[in-house]
Amino acid sequence: MTSEQIDAAIAKAGDEWSLDPAYRSIVRPLLRIPRERWPTCCGSTCEPCSTTLVRIADRALELLELRDPIDAE
Repeated sequence: MTSEQIDAAIAKAGDEWSLDPAYRSIVRPLLRIPRERWPTCCGSTCEPCSTTLVRIADRALELLELRDPIDAE
């Protein structure tokens, strides 16, 4: 898995969820940790909400055809 492939998957997933490209770097670390450690919504109306970031991370893994976290580069 190359860094370019990961970036492309995050970009595509982010575009699908209308995530401002400035926040893409927040998604990348999620791809390296188990899902059970992903953040949950705190109810503080943050933007972007951690629920959105999790959905984008999940979609990026799907696009990369992965079920488990990626190896750190």
